[in-house]
Amino acid sequence: MSDDVKRRRSYDSPRRRAQADATRRDIAAAAKRLFERQGYAATTMAAIAAEAGVALKTVYLAFDAKAGVLRAAWNTGLRGGEDELPVQEQEWYREMLEERDPARRLLLNARNSAGGKARIAALAGVIREAAPADAEIGELWARIQTEYRANQRAVVEPLAEDGLLAPGLDVERAADILWTINHPNTWQLLVGERGWSPQEYERWAGHAAVVQLLPPGPRIPA
Repeated sequence: MSDDVKRRRSYDSPRRRAQADATRRDIAAAAKRLFERQGYAATTMAAIAAEAGVALKTVYLAFDAKAGVLRAAWNTGLRGGEDELPVQEQEWYREMLEERDPARRLLLNARNSAGGKARIAALAGVIREAAPADAEIGELWARIQTEYRANQRAVVEPLAEDGLLAPGLDVERAADILWTINHPNTWQLLVGERGWSPQEYERWAGHAAVVQLLPPGPRIPA
């Protein structure tokens, strides 16, 4: 093989991968819009292709099935962009875990929660509603629940290790409380149904976490 061919292949392969990744992101974004607008069952692969401006074959080449498109839409929204890093390695999540003041850590967690819910709460509702009728989507919803609670548990574990949780509160109960405060269902009730603003939800979630998880006292930072 000539050096010219090798150079072309080493150039073309990363370029093709970048183009394929961009196409997948476009398809996932288009699908997210449709899923949120008309639900999972009513959204067809053909509609996704039309919304994304690509051929139907392209959608099937990028994703084997509609459930795969939904997973991709969820993962992209959860990360907040095109970054492939998992949530645990995202800068905003690491910043929260590295905060030493317990109240500020919980307030940062509420900030992250509000920002995340603004991106994915509607899609979470789509997944929740589709889960009972579709085994693959049911598995996705179960994984979302498990991973989200694990993320909230990671917030309270260091507090428990440092003896900073409220008296009588263990890690599992504290994780349950924080998971409930920051759960997409709670956001949907307060923001979606009661009309709270994302800022109001963030303030409430942060203050509720501080009051529920930390010992009594003036804990809310100025």
